[in-house]
Amino acid sequence: MITKVASNMRRLCRETSGVAMTEFALTLPFLLGVGLMGLETANRALVQMQVSQLAVQIADNASRIGDTSLLENRKIYEADINDLFYGAHLQSSAALDIFSHGRVILSSQQVVAGTTDQQYIEWQRCMGTKQYDSSYGQEGDGLAGNFAGMGPAGEEVLAFEDDAVMFVEVAYDYQPIVGDALSFGTHEITAIASFNVRDDRDLTQIYQRDPSAPDDVARCNIYQGSSLALEQPAT
Repeated sequence: MITKVASNMRRLCRETSGVAMTEFALTLPFLLGVGLMGLETANRALVQMQVSQLAVQIADNASRIGDTSLLENRKIYEADINDLFYGAHLQSSAALDIFSHGRVILSSQQVVAGTTDQQYIEWQRCMGTKQYDSSYGQEGDGLAGNFAGMGPAGEEVLAFEDDAVMFVEVAYDYQPIVGDALSFGTHEITAIASFNVRDDRDLTQIYQRDPSAPDDVARCNIYQGSSLALEQPAT
């Protein structure tokens, strides 16, 4: 009996068929972690690109909105702003869900009437549930002077007299697909973009198409998604 046990032990010591499986089992958690981390990193880069592209699209669209008229400067309406934000909802992917997890701030930077280069923010409109304030100014900033313009310090955009710059800020809370443990740093993603208005625009105000039944105003003290998106039937 003892001899048989000893023989089996010697045979077990010489057995090497399970070595590779053991090594694989030991390294599998590490390999899986590295793979998932790579997946999370790639997704983060993709979302960053989508947010940046969305900021550019909104600024570009904002520079074009308004009635076309050969008799007067182009007017813009609150309904145009609401349509613009709904367009952002459509342009962003369902996975991004920009207004549920983010905030879009649209500002009109102009030159104070009676001056040639004094910059100020004439109006500002916002959409999204994220608690985020503009990093570059609030509506009315610059009327008293000492306002360099919107944008990073030393890289501020400037409006010209009788013209306007549509400045867009997008802030978004990244939604990890694997989990916080395998994601990097802060989850907040931000992007900015700006375009000069494309046509002669009435810069005095944003109008209501029907003052007796005014459209919603996307004020910056309200944190919600696009009402037009909410009205869409479920699919």
